[in-house]
Amino acid sequence: MVHRVGIIGLGTVGSRFVEQFNSHDAFELVAAWDVDPNACSSHKKLVNIAEDANAVIQQSELVYIAVPPLHHSQYVQDCLNNETAIFCEKPLGIDVHSSQKLVAEVEQSNLPAGVNFVFSAAPSAARLQQMVTDAELGDLVRADLRFHFSQWPRSWHDNAQWLRFRDQGGWVREVVSHFIFLANRILGDLELEHSYVHYEDGSEGSLCETTALAHLSSPSVPVSLAGTSLGAGSDVVDLTLRGSNGAVRIWDWYRLQVFDQNEGWIDSLNLTREQLGIDAYTAQLSQLDRMMRGEDHTIATFREALVVQECIESLLAG
Repeated sequence: MVHRVGIIGLGTVGSRFVEQFNSHDAFELVAAWDVDPNACSSHKKLVNIAEDANAVIQQSELVYIAVPPLHHSQYVQDCLNNETAIFCEKPLGIDVHSSQKLVAEVEQSNLPAGVNFVFSAAPSAARLQQMVTDAELGDLVRADLRFHFSQWPRSWHDNAQWLRFRDQGGWVREVVSHFIFLANRILGDLELEHSYVHYEDGSEGSLCETTALAHLSSPSVPVSLAGTSLGAGSDVVDLTLRGSNGAVRIWDWYRLQVFDQNEGWIDSLNLTREQLGIDAYTAQLSQLDRMMRGEDHTIATFREALVVQECIESLLAG
């Protein structure tokens, strides 16, 4: 069974999925559209460019919604009205209340529907989950989330300047949300205890956060979060789990490392960073195929995405 898929939004992530859908045997990329004519022009050799978003929905069994969050609800509603399956970017919307309503409508439809969280099928995340399940770290003691971005938005976000602003963007919503999702899957849903957020242009400005600190709790262990943006240095994206017998971390998105007392952090998956990324996308689309077939799958549900959004918005509220 090959699923006809369309893409609404050809920015940074939408462009990435053009390549991924075109290279996966379970999908036929039949149409795509973006509000930016230049984005459409740059993809016309790779995919049929539709007249508008509605035309994409009409031609597709599954639509990947890769536009800024302000427009997610509109296109999800259009898909529901056409009884078209949905694969949506996160966050679901620009405020929790509207996202709660959207989740209720999606669940009532019984259509296949999922949200793009990179750790839903990544081999590193699957192995981390197995290590926790098998108690390879002993008793879990704590989890730590660490982030730094020397530039935000990053260099490849030229066409996504909305990420600079706090109404829709920011690195907490864009990046930290993926790691909150992963922590929820492994540790149980996190609850915010307290947080501090700093904005370079003040509390009444428009720019996104430059510092975020938080203490959260899971059903099993405390979780700390510390993130910054701007200033020289390598980017850091890191979830570390510490147990009574060992420590393990997801590092640089897809790398899984275990701590050795003599050698320090050692890569656990003997693959290049590039191959780990490719494998993560391939695994995710294979799970998306299972979702479309009505089989058990690991794609994030709209309900899981809502739980992440509620946590993120509480954190940003300080």
